[in-house]
Amino acid sequence: MKKGILLVNLGTPDHADGRSVYRYLKQFLNDPRVIDLPNIMRWVLTNLIIVPFRYKNTTRAYQQIWTTEGSPLFINSQRLKNALAHVLGAEYQVELAMRYGNPSIASVLSHLQNCSEITVIPLFPQYSSAATGSAIEAVLQQISQQWNLPTIFCINEFYEHPGFIDAYVDMLKKASANKNIEHFILSYHGLPERHLTKSECQANCDHLAACPAIDMKNAFCYRAQCYQTSARIAEKLQWRSNQYTVAFQSRLGRTAWIKPYTDHVLPTLYQQGIKNIAIVCPSFVADCLETLEEVNIRLRADWEKLGGNHFEFVPCINDHPLWIQALADMTLRRHCP
Repeated sequence: MKKGILLVNLGTPDHADGRSVYRYLKQFLNDPRVIDLPNIMRWVLTNLIIVPFRYKNTTRAYQQIWTTEGSPLFINSQRLKNALAHVLGAEYQVELAMRYGNPSIASVLSHLQNCSEITVIPLFPQYSSAATGSAIEAVLQQISQQWNLPTIFCINEFYEHPGFIDAYVDMLKKASANKNIEHFILSYHGLPERHLTKSECQANCDHLAACPAIDMKNAFCYRAQCYQTSARIAEKLQWRSNQYTVAFQSRLGRTAWIKPYTDHVLPTLYQQGIKNIAIVCPSFVADCLETLEEVNIRLRADWEKLGGNHFEFVPCINDHPLWIQALADMTLRRHCP
């Protein structure tokens, strides 16, 4: 019997048309771990306000990054799956599922029913209930319907795995080589601040300055894990503290989200006389809407409008060999060291 590996990414519409995007957003935003409000409030907010008023703009955004092969997120994730399967060999069966959209978790798990064990790896470096927690919950719910249950291993974070860090360090070195980069922005996907409170973070932190190092008080704090990832990257590249900024993107609605906001960081840097920046997104392992459209198109336009000279977009690690080896290492160890 083979050992199963289930990679889970967030998801993507099937096509870059309004109907597909509308269907995808409805599934995504109705998840109680994503919009953590009482059921009735979430249903009204999602189905009567957010989706009807946002799906057209979101459709246009997807159309700007869509390729002849399809969704960049799916293409990059599929390449990663194939590369990992090649490294692990015939003893393992590697599958890819999307938390929302296709291929669905239910359909992919049907291909792993004859495996003696399954290692579940949500492709989110830093743990959050909205992403990692939702993916693991969905997988376990589906598996629980089987009569014969395999041994299950779940890897719920890898924010400072050496191979993951080294892959991003290599991407940054290549992207900034022979370029006069004055400042680096490490931009992470944002979360509502209440998610930090619900994670029971007890660290002495004002949610404005850098988070303290990870310990038992903030082990599940998404923001602290983002700062830990940044610190590891900075150490490898020997950056001084004034050479980089940690920020958070992708806000939704009027509620307070974790700070500082990436789009607010740009004018601050420009006012400090910085004209040449590079931006990388280490909360993503595969380039997608949030990196290709939000950062490389919209934030680039914002920087150019301010008068900045150079905007260097650093791609995600996608199928970088060091990242593939890191995944193989996690698979063999069945945990993140």
